[in-house]
Amino acid sequence: VQLQASGGGWVQAGGSLRLSCAISGRTISSLYMYWIRQVPGKEREFVAAIRWFGDATYYGDSVKGRFTISRDNPKNMAYLQMNNLKPEDTAVYYCAADPGLVESSMASSPGNYAYYGQGTLVTVSS
Repeated sequence: VQLQASGGGWVQAGGSLRLSCAISGRTISSLYMYWIRQVPGKEREFVAAIRWFGDATYYGDSVKGRFTISRDNPKNMAYLQMNNLKPEDTAVYYCAADPGLVESSMASSPGNYAYYGQGTLVTVSS
């Protein structure tokens, strides 16, 4: 199973970006999908999660009201719409997947997910 995040780039503060996560090797309908981010030199931070059919979503406190996680099971894709971006959102963003809900207190460790992908860099300038 492979997860590939894309859509990162450079944006000015207040702007928007949409990240995509493509999953290959299995269907995602039985997986929670996650976004995690890491600022160089800092611990990874839980960003968002979405349940199997999108009927429940979870967000880190720092992104609530600005970011929206979504998924398209037939396309085996997950997304992260990021609005009103701030310089402190600058990080490498990773997508991950797991059959269950990974508690936010454990969300920062890649080993706690069944599948973890490569990241995409988001840079927000002030």
